[in-house]
Amino acid sequence: MRILVLSNYANGLFLFRKELIQAFIDDGHDVYISVPPDENCDKLRNLGWNVIETSLDRHGMNPVRDFKLFRTYLGFIKSYKPNVILTYTIKPNIYGAMAARIRRIPYICNVTGLGKAIENGGLVSRVLVSMYRISTKKAKKVFFQNERNKKVCQDRGIARNNADLLPGSGVNLLQHPFREYPSEGDGIRVLAVLRIMRDKGIEEYLKAAKEISLKHPDVHFELVGEYEEDERQKYEPMITGLVKEGLLKYYGHIDNVEEVMTKCHIVVHPSYHEGLSNVLLEAAACGRPVLASDINGCKEAVLEGESGFLFAPQSVDLLVKELEHILSLTTNERKEMGKAARSHVEQHFDRNIIIDKYRHELISLT
Repeated sequence: MRILVLSNYANGLFLFRKELIQAFIDDGHDVYISVPPDENCDKLRNLGWNVIETSLDRHGMNPVRDFKLFRTYLGFIKSYKPNVILTYTIKPNIYGAMAARIRRIPYICNVTGLGKAIENGGLVSRVLVSMYRISTKKAKKVFFQNERNKKVCQDRGIARNNADLLPGSGVNLLQHPFREYPSEGDGIRVLAVLRIMRDKGIEEYLKAAKEISLKHPDVHFELVGEYEEDERQKYEPMITGLVKEGLLKYYGHIDNVEEVMTKCHIVVHPSYHEGLSNVLLEAAACGRPVLASDINGCKEAVLEGESGFLFAPQSVDLLVKELEHILSLTTNERKEMGKAARSHVEQHFDRNIIIDKYRHELISLT
């Protein structure tokens, strides 16, 4: 079978869908991958994959550019003659799915998250919902990553008869093994791994880091992630200022997040909305207790009071409260929370679950 994969970010495929795509190849399928050009494309090529660099504007709605993307996808179908098309993220889910529907090629969509364009309402949201309704109607399957996203979409007429749930992107339990809880002799390290943008809760994290650091000099805050360019101007001065004050260690974008996560004691994820947080799954696999927003896409990965604590998003005060809470525990209590986290992902979030679901759908097409 020839499979065409459409996505908006090469590194997302590398980090979260590498095993899935490799499973397709190992099963004898011919796989082609369309992603926007950036330095991460080489990671995919180094795996021996067929990469098609495709111009795609990840942010905003520009009718001219988006129609060009739609025509590009139509051209891919003509050139590569796929037997099935897999789409990820909003624009591939809309324009790639529409192209597949027009050409009568079976297609499977994966709604990795609704994103602020849909979540925030307004005209743009209504337009996207209408387009999603059209593009997903004839999909073989539309996978959602949490129950709320599925319900929100189905309440708006999207994927009412062809939806299914996945446990996010899952986590590779072999590549993310349990790591022993590190010594707290040099203090407690708190880590956030997120794209630096408002909707990931970066402002709450930075303000909480400053407040807690001033009260607890033995607590050290760290941050991994790259800037969303249209929000860099707002957050770069805040981050630079905390780094200069010695209250934050900022790594920027790194490929081996696990190396940093292994040395930390607590992982914080203050996001406003998620499909299902890969950061929380990887933190749990590593064996680290977590503090996370009490939202769909985060709370599924957390056993409240057992593997971590939840707090309402968009509140510095509530994040500080939960930081104080987890810091008040004993070292052994934090260590046991990490063990509970690992057990939870082993039972419910093994990436092989996702691979098996996709294999089932492909078999049904033959």
